Amino acid sequence: MLSLIEKEKQTENLKLSKPDFSTKTGREFLAFYLQSKLKKILAHDKKNEIPIFKEVRPDFISRFSRRLIDKPHQRIMIAITGESASGKTTICNTIKEAISKFNMPIEIISADNYFNDISELIKKYGSFDALRDQGYDVDSPESFQLKLLKEDLTKLKNGENVKIPQYLVNGTGISIPNAILKYSKKIIVVEGMASVYKDIKDIFDIKIYVDIDKQLQKRWFLNRAAQRNQDSVNALKHWEYIQTASVKYVQPQKNECDVIINGESYLDYYKQFIEYMYTVTNSFSS
Repeated sequence: MLSLIEKEKQTENLKLSKPDFSTKTGREFLAFYLQSKLKKILAHDKKNEIPIFKEVRPDFISRFSRRLIDKPHQRIMIAITGESASGKTTICNTIKEAISKFNMPIEIISADNYFNDISELIKKYGSFDALRDQGYDVDSPESFQLKLLKEDLTKLKNGENVKIPQYLVNGTGISIPNAILKYSKKIIVVEGMASVYKDIKDIFDIKIYVDIDKQLQKRWFLNRAAQRNQDSVNALKHWEYIQTASVKYVQPQKNECDVIINGESYLDYYKQFIEYMYTVTNSFSS
């Protein structure tokens, strides 16, 4: 990817005149330009030691290009989903670093903040783990505030800022309403398994599934549990739970996604990908 970035930077003195994106002709030029760059990325990525892209739906690039032409004023909505400990949050944190570096117009939202408030249930059973052991299905669509998530994402897509809930990950199961202000920026990334549950998926222009080797996923999951001071016995119980839940709720989402990416790819390589996209989208002269 570095070689692609350098090639783009070498052409800075040969920048194209910026088309008028308020016209259909200008948007069609932009769509054609981005198609060519995306195809170049995919060809380059195949040669990488651990490629980012595992699978891209054949019609994705042309379909997304048509979306840019036909609905230029709507925000670009991107969902990133996958199993627990597949690397979704880590990848999004890497994106955040790039956003900060390049001042990119991207807002990132964790769909996990839309978990239902289960604080009373946790008080009743004594702990989150005890509640799970009683059969509470944590990862099911019914465990999320999907109606609110859909309302908030629709507002963001149409240019309205929103205040989203905040789910506390301290074991209390508390959800604080209207806690986090999120801005309707040009690109909105929603990370979490709920991002493609039910009709939430229809809001997104790009749906991405993070895939990972099962043994590595288990190692990452247990390491994360240890960092959170979770008892090893309960951590293994929860690992068994998410395996069952993933088959029911998460793995079928692969079929809903446009792109499947590799959670094992190097984070520096992801950063290079973001930098390349920033470079090519800022290659027009004023």
